[in-house]
Amino acid sequence: MTIPGSVAIIPARGGSRRIPRKNVVDFMGKPLIAWSIEAARASGRFETVLVSTDDAEIAEIARAHGAEVPFLRRVTGDDHSPVSLATVEALEQYAAWRGRPADLVMQLLPTCPLRSEQHVRDSLDAFLRGAADFLLSCTDYGPLNPWWAISIATDGTPRPLHPRAMTMRSQDLETVYCPSGAIWIARVPALLASRTFYGPGHRFWPMDWRAAVDIDTPEDLALARALAVGGM
Repeated sequence: MTIPGSVAIIPARGGSRRIPRKNVVDFMGKPLIAWSIEAARASGRFETVLVSTDDAEIAEIARAHGAEVPFLRRVTGDDHSPVSLATVEALEQYAAWRGRPADLVMQLLPTCPLRSEQHVRDSLDAFLRGAADFLLSCTDYGPLNPWWAISIATDGTPRPLHPRAMTMRSQDLETVYCPSGAIWIARVPALLASRTFYGPGHRFWPMDWRAAVDIDTPEDLALARALAVGGM
């Protein structure tokens, strides 16, 4: 069911350093950004699925896959501005375009292609059941154990970050989580006031690490492709 006043915003810059033209690179036969657009649209929850970009080619590809791109970014197209500010700018432009502000926003990074429409629905349901103004996805560390993290000196000497945990069995250690950029949700007035999804009282929503893979490097891209081929 569509949520009145809701918008999904997919922020997609044209520039990228480690993977040139990352947001439109081929991923399993489609531009990378198409997967996030299709997940948002297939969820059936949003009045508008909008791509915020500074790039004409990305805008054209986004429209071809069913997203709205009624305007281009004005001031947050560099690689230094936090992505939250790009979404804040898009919400301000959206209000002028629609003639009314949005009430609820979900930010979907285009670099998380394995996040499905079911993840979108389930996270929204969790958000609407709660009282917090912000909900961010997080994930466990998959096959890695962060409790056993070490730093290594130049001579090879290790320094455990959690010395006591090094002597414990993995099954006896508390599960810890890492924030994921796959899904961030906010009530729009609260986001406009705080200008970050890490606003007052924010909460986290755990999801499987495989679905939350965020492509930033060629190695990430290879991992995401392997997971997609293997059916996760």
